[in-house]
Amino acid sequence: MIALPIVRIIADFLVFFNLADEDVLDADVAIKMMEGLGGDLQALDKQLLRELVDAFEAIASEYSGEAQEVVRNFAYSFYLEEALAADDPVRLAELEAIRDARD
Repeated sequence: MIALPIVRIIADFLVFFNLADEDVLDADVAIKMMEGLGGDLQALDKQLLRELVDAFEAIASEYSGEAQEVVRNFAYSFYLEEALAADDPVRLAELEAIRDARD
């Protein structure tokens, strides 16, 4: 499994980019960084990506409040389950329905 300390480092950056005040971090810069991260994550080997998604779920309880939601919603925010299901139209339809119901 992916080393949890590495996942925690990534999670801390995600929390910072999502929750930092605009006077601390330029919103446009944060968005560009997050878009780049999302593309890089979606391009990962599927086995590695699955481990990463599972590891984020495992550490979400270590955070609280909004930070916990950022970590818990990691896969959702970056469309990672969709990336994992790219070859499975049935699973993609399920994920789309979940996303539609959630949004």
